[in-house]
Amino acid sequence: MDVLVAYDIADTEGAGRRRLQQIAAVCSSFGTRVQLSVFECRVSPERFTRLVGEILDVIEPTQDSVLIYRFDGSIQGSRTRLGRQGVREIDEPWIF
Repeated sequence: MDVLVAYDIADTEGAGRRRLQQIAAVCSSFGTRVQLSVFECRVSPERFTRLVGEILDVIEPTQDSVLIYRFDGSIQGSRTRLGRQGVREIDEPWIF
C-alpha cells in the first residue's frame, strides 16, 4: 500500500530536535522524502504496522502530530505536482 506521512514536531530545540531527527530517520527507512516533513512510502500491511509503532516510539503524543494517509492506488496516480520536480519517485533506485 502507498502511504503519505506528514509530521509536525512541537519544537526544534533540545528534545524536540532529537525527536525531529529520529522521526526523519524512521520515515527515511520506509520511504522517500518529498518535502521537509513529508514522506511517500510503499509498505506491506506488516511494514505499515511497524512504521506506526516506530513513529509512536519517537514522538511525544501530547506535543507532536503525525498524519498518515493511505491510498487505494498508487501515490503517483493521486499526486499533482506543481513547481520544482522532486529528486526521485517512490521505489526508484538511487544512482550514484
